[in-house]
Amino acid sequence: MNQLVKIDQSPLSLAAHLAAVQDPRAGAVATFIGLVRNHDPSVTGEVSALEYTAHPDAEEVLVKLANAAAANDEVLALAVSHRVGLVSVGEVAIVVAVATSHRAAAFEVCSALVESVKANLPIWKREVLVDGSHHWVGLN
Repeated sequence: MNQLVKIDQSPLSLAAHLAAVQDPRAGAVATFIGLVRNHDPSVTGEVSALEYTAHPDAEEVLVKLANAAAANDEVLALAVSHRVGLVSVGEVAIVVAVATSHRAAAFEVCSALVESVKANLPIWKREVLVDGSHHWVGLN
């Protein structure tokens, strides 16, 4: 099975993820692209960037999450990457692509993998606001 799994400081490429999941048996490829947005309803002020920091074992955890998703018999190929470092508003923070024979399975596995990454990947984010202030998200 084709599989691309990485944590990277470089900008993430949707094209690279689509290329990684090419399979002649695939009838569907579902993708998710998570972008940095300029606002957080729980914060006063405009967000200019997110700084993502990963635990040293984060890539190993991401591989396990990807393998769990790929264990679904309908998955033909899978790609998932998460960015670390300073990521500005409008830039890509996460990309997931899943190839299956039929669209329902592609959507289901893609969505489940995004939720699994969000819940289980040891990556933390610090919101940087336009005024120069910042705060950590999810460290309660």
